[in-house]
Amino acid sequence: MSRLDNLLLAPIRGSEKLIEQLLFGYRLPVASIFLMLTVLLGWQALQIRPDASFVKMIPASHPYVANYLEHRDDLAGLGNSIRVVVAAREGDILQADFQQKLKEITDELFFLPGVDRSALKSIWTPNVRWTEVTEEGFVGGPVIPEDYDGSSRALEQLKVNILRSGQLGRLVANDFRSALIQVPLFERIPETGEKLDYHQFSERLESLVRDKYQSPLIDIHITGFAKVVGDLIDGAAQVAAFFGIAFVVTLVLLYLYSHSLAGTLIPLLCSVIAVIWQLGLLHLLGYGLDPYSMLVPFLVFAIGVSHGVQVVNNVRLEAAAGADKVTAARKAFRTIFIAGFTALLSDGLGFVTLMVIDIQVIQDLAVAASLGVLVIVVTNLLLLPLLISWTGVGDRAIHKARHGVERSAVVWRALVRFSRPRGAMIALGAAALLAWVGLEASRDLQIGDLSAGAPELRAESRYNLDNAYITSNYSNSSDVFVVMVKTPPDQCSRFETLQLVDRFQYFLSDVAGVQTSLSLVDVAERVTAGLNEGSLKWRSVSRNQYIINSSLRYVPSGLMNSDCSLLPVILFLEDHKAATLQTVSTAVEHFASTHNTDEISFLMAAGNAGFEAATNEVIADAQYEMLLWVYGVVSLLCLLTFRSIRTVACIILPLALTSLLCQALMARLGIGVKVATLPVIALGVGIGVDYGIYIYSRLNTYLQQGLELPEAYLATLRSTGKSVAFTGLTLAIGVVLWTFSPIRFQADMGILLTFMFLLNMLGALILLPALSCLLNYRRAPREVAQTVL
Repeated sequence: MSRLDNLLLAPIRGSEKLIEQLLFGYRLPVASIFLMLTVLLGWQALQIRPDASFVKMIPASHPYVANYLEHRDDLAGLGNSIRVVVAAREGDILQADFQQKLKEITDELFFLPGVDRSALKSIWTPNVRWTEVTEEGFVGGPVIPEDYDGSSRALEQLKVNILRSGQLGRLVANDFRSALIQVPLFERIPETGEKLDYHQFSERLESLVRDKYQSPLIDIHITGFAKVVGDLIDGAAQVAAFFGIAFVVTLVLLYLYSHSLAGTLIPLLCSVIAVIWQLGLLHLLGYGLDPYSMLVPFLVFAIGVSHGVQVVNNVRLEAAAGADKVTAARKAFRTIFIAGFTALLSDGLGFVTLMVIDIQVIQDLAVAASLGVLVIVVTNLLLLPLLISWTGVGDRAIHKARHGVERSAVVWRALVRFSRPRGAMIALGAAALLAWVGLEASRDLQIGDLSAGAPELRAESRYNLDNAYITSNYSNSSDVFVVMVKTPPDQCSRFETLQLVDRFQYFLSDVAGVQTSLSLVDVAERVTAGLNEGSLKWRSVSRNQYIINSSLRYVPSGLMNSDCSLLPVILFLEDHKAATLQTVSTAVEHFASTHNTDEISFLMAAGNAGFEAATNEVIADAQYEMLLWVYGVVSLLCLLTFRSIRTVACIILPLALTSLLCQALMARLGIGVKVATLPVIALGVGIGVDYGIYIYSRLNTYLQQGLELPEAYLATLRSTGKSVAFTGLTLAIGVVLWTFSPIRFQADMGILLTFMFLLNMLGALILLPALSCLLNYRRAPREVAQTVL
C-alpha cells in the first residue's frame, strides 16, 4: 500500500510546498494570471448556448436504438416528431373558417426549418388519402380534394372522406372537434446542415403557430420532445432567479457565520469565478448546456462555497492564534490543501463514473461536473487563500474566533457523546434501524417515468394539459412503440409474413397497456373486405397472393419501405410508465424469440415509447454499476490518503446510509430512477464525502498528538465541525428553494439534494465519530474536562 500511496499521493504532497512558495512568494503576478484567465474564460462563458439533441437523450448503442438508426430512413415520422392539435372552441371542424385556419397552420409548419416535409401528415396534405371499392373498382384520392371550396357540400364530402380514410381518432378527434398535424423532425436542418436548435424551434412554434392562430374560436395544443425541451429551457430564466436567491441567502448566512465582510465576499467571488471558468471551458471544448446539465453550475457554486468556508475558517483560527494576514493564509493553505484536494479529487472521479451510463446527456453532465470540480481546486484552494492574504478576515472575526466558543458548548457537548462507547452504540443502533427501514422502502423504487405526460414538467403545466387533451380526444395516444418486421426484399407483403404479423397484433391485443395497433395487415384486411361488398368474413389476410397484391395497391406512407423489406407495426400505448413499457417489451421479446426465423424477424424498437424502454433498460443495468464505481473510487482515494481500512469505513458508511435512504425517499415520493434523477445520487455522494474527509482529517491530526478520542473530537468540532455544519445547512437552504421551480425535475432534485446534504452532514458529525470509537478505540477515554468546554 505504501508504494501505491507514494505513486499517487507523494507528488501531491511534494508539490504542496512548491505551490505555497509560488502562490505567496509571487502574489501579484499570480493574481494577474488569475485575472486574465477569468476575463478570457468569461468571454467564452458568455457565448455558451442551450444545446439539446434527441439522439443525446437516448442510448445510441442499445439494440433497440441501433435497430432504429439502421432503418431510420424507412421509418419517417416514427422517431422524433411533434403533434400539433387545432381545436374548435365552438362547434366542430366541419366549418369553412376552421378548415382555412387548419390549412394555414399546416403550411406554416411545413416551412419550419428542420421539418421532414415529405412525412408531415394532416388532412390537408396529399399523403393522407381515402380509398373505396365500388362496382367500377378502386376509387380514392386525398382527403381534401382539389376542388374543395369550403361550401356546405364540400364540407359534407370532407366528413365522408375522413370516415373513409380511417383517420378518425388519428388525425381527426373522435368527436370531430379538433384535427391533428403530425410533424416529423430531422436532427439536422437539411438546407444548412446545422443541428436543429430545439429552443429556437419551440419558440417558433409559439410565435408562428400558437400566438398567431390561437383565438377565441381556435385553441392550439402542442406535444413532442422538441416542445418539452423548449419548455425546460424557457424555465431556465426562473432557474437563474433561484440561483440569485440562493446567492443572497448564502451571502447573509456566510456573513453571520464568519463575522467578516472579506470572509464572506471572497469565498462567494471565488465560487462565482469557478462557475465562469467551468462555463468558459465547456464552450471551448464544444459543449453547450442541455436542460439536464443546466443545474450543474449551481452545484459547482455550492461545492465551491463548501470548500471556501473551510479555508476562511482555518484563516480565522490561525489569525486568532496570533498570525498576521499572510502567515494565517499560508498556514490555512497548508492545513487545507491535502484534505481539500483529496475531497475534490473524490468529487471529480465520482462524477466521472457517470460515464459508464451509455446516454450522452448523462455523459455530458459528467464532463460538466468534473470540469467544475477541477476549476474549484484552482479557484477555492489557491485563489481564495491568495486573495484573503491581502484582506485578512477582520478584527471582529478574529475576536469571535477567540471568545465566541461558549455559545456552541451545549451542541459540542451533545455531539462529543457519540465519540464514547455508549453514545456510539446508540448512534449505530439508530443507523442500523434507519438502514433496515431504507432497505425495505427502497424495494418499491422503480425505473423510468411513473406518471403520464412529461414528468419533467409540473402536472398543471401547459404541455401536460395539452398532452391530456390529445390523449382524451384521440384513439391513438402520443406514446408510440414501433416494432420493425424485417424480411428479404419484396417479401414483406407475402401471405406468410402478413399472417404472422396478424397473429402478432392479435397477441398484443391481450397485453396490458396496449391500446391498439396498426400495420400493413390492417390495410390489406380492410381493402379485401371492401372488394367483397364489405363482408366481415373477408376481413382477414387472404391466402391468394394476387388478392393481397390488389389490396395493397394504395398503401399509406410509413407502413412499408420502398423495397418491401421492412414492415413497421405501430403500437399505441396507454402511457409510457415504466411498468407499461416493461410489460410490452417482455411480450414482444417473447413473441420474437418464438417466431423469428431467417426469413422474418421482429425487431424493437422505434417511437418515443420504444426509445424510453431502451433508456429504462440502460438505467436499470447502470445504476448499481455506477454506485459501485462511485463508492469504489471514493473508497480508494480515502484509503490512499489515510492508509486505514477502518478510516475508509468511518467515512464511507455514513454516505452509503444516505444513498440508501435517498432511494427510499424517491420510492416514497413516487420519483423514478431516470435520466434526470440518476445523477443525483452520484452528485450527493461526491459532495457529501467532503464533510467526512475534512472531519476525519482534522480528527486524525489531534489523535496523532496523543489526545483521547472525545478530546480530539471536541477539538475537531471547535475547529472544523462548525464549518461543516454551517456548510451543510447553507447548501440545503440554497437547493431547497428549487422545490418551488416550475420545472418538476428541478424540484425533485432540490428535494433529493437537500435531503442528502443534511444527512451527509449529520452522518459526518454523528456516525463518523461513533464508527471511529468502535472501530479504532484502543484505550479507555477519560472524561473531557469542563474547562475544555
